[in-house]
Amino acid sequence: MENDSEIKVLLVDDHEMVRIGLAAVLGTEEGIEVVGEAGSGEEGIRLAREYKPDVVLMDLVMEGMDGIEATRQLLMLYPDCKVIVLTSYLDDEKMYPVIEAGAFSYLLKTSRASEIAEAIRAAARGQSVLESQVASKMMNRIRNPLVVEAAHKDLTEREMDVLRLVAKGKSNQEIADDLIIGIKTVKFHVTNVLAKLDVEDRTQAAIYAYKNGLAE
Repeated sequence: MENDSEIKVLLVDDHEMVRIGLAAVLGTEEGIEVVGEAGSGEEGIRLAREYKPDVVLMDLVMEGMDGIEATRQLLMLYPDCKVIVLTSYLDDEKMYPVIEAGAFSYLLKTSRASEIAEAIRAAARGQSVLESQVASKMMNRIRNPLVVEAAHKDLTEREMDVLRLVAKGKSNQEIADDLIIGIKTVKFHVTNVLAKLDVEDRTQAAIYAYKNGLAE
């Protein structure tokens, strides 16, 4: 992907000041060109079609289409694009799904400007960069892999709906809002899903969903 031309970067973040700051900083970096700024996942997909960036800096939590779904859709369109997650979140329910969706690197917004710029250059060379805490979690996951079994056949239709939303990193309240049911009902369904899949937590349920092609 990398050649004599500049690395084309698209910024996707719903906070305008974050985009302004990133654009200003990256604009001073040699070999990097910010070609567009998107305030939502939907806009990010649209601008990616227009600019065909080499690298996308992707926020995770946004109104409407979140960074997980935006990453998934973007990489379906442009598999060679490298998505670098730039977020404030390290919780498993967001980290694992976006990595499963194809995110190439994972950084925190506390990273120094020079670290972000170097991660962009590394991505252009085909090298991933992971925040140290993310790398540690991934190594622990590799050491203790989830055994995937076809247990979802026992899930009800509603439990499947809940599992898909869990895989997207949705909170119980967000699931309740999406399915128009009470939060107590959501908790009941989540408990049943975890028990039927024989997994310990929502992260393992999300990984199960992606590995079995159940997430949308």
